[in-house]
Amino acid sequence: MIKSGEPRRLGVPATDARLRFEAERQETGGGPGRRLLVVDGEPAFELSFWCGTCPFLFRRLQTATQTLSLESVQERLTGALADPDDGDVIDAFGALLPEGQYVPALLRVEPRLIVPGREGDYFSGEQVATWGLDQFWGLPEYPHTPYYRTFETAVDTSAHLYEFVVPMVPPTWNTRDRVEQYVELMGRGTVPTAVAVSTLDVCEPASGMPADHYRHWGLTHFLLDGHHKLEAAATAGRPVQLLSLLALSEGLSDSADCARLPALRAQLRSARTTSPPPASR
Repeated sequence: MIKSGEPRRLGVPATDARLRFEAERQETGGGPGRRLLVVDGEPAFELSFWCGTCPFLFRRLQTATQTLSLESVQERLTGALADPDDGDVIDAFGALLPEGQYVPALLRVEPRLIVPGREGDYFSGEQVATWGLDQFWGLPEYPHTPYYRTFETAVDTSAHLYEFVVPMVPPTWNTRDRVEQYVELMGRGTVPTAVAVSTLDVCEPASGMPADHYRHWGLTHFLLDGHHKLEAAATAGRPVQLLSLLALSEGLSDSADCARLPALRAQLRSARTTSPPPASR
């Protein structure tokens, strides 16, 4: 954590926002629909289900094909920002978002690119240890996108925070020359800035699940700008700055949970350790 700002109202009416959070409509008499992140009118990601006892989730959908970079602020974001309340940058990206309360924060991250099903994958690792495999498919949840892991730390003895940066489109769509340009810049000491809209989902399995039972705090940063920067940082093993706009009303969490994030994000990174089950008598 570099610096966190105070909650502020950003955004435009939902009908005018390029990115918004929606509930999928169900037929009369049906249960609640999926939570969705929508970009330019098309569902882009399915999010954790409303109940809070289902596994934490971000799942890219087939209609996720757009990024939201803004040319007007590209020069400002080539290097590091000094303050999360940078008016020009926040106002520019705020105009893409639905009206609501957001907490701006500047984070320094060292991203690690994760391919689902391979080493370091949260969905086939920590999540399976808590929820087990999907009872129908017999497989882990699958996010349908590579993503970046950046940070994790203990919340308390019964909860752990996991942080993810999720690109709107896969890194394979990035322009190779631009990635290499950022690798070169970072090699000279430049720390560029990416921008994301963020949500916090707190998920806890129902009783009777596998033995490793605890609450998973999923802090997810959906990239608005910085796809090439994140890949370059992961490739070069360099840090990048992330301006996060945390949407206070769009996650499966309450205001008290969100208020804890600056202190949690300032802690040292720590992986969760599990205690062996007690010996039977």
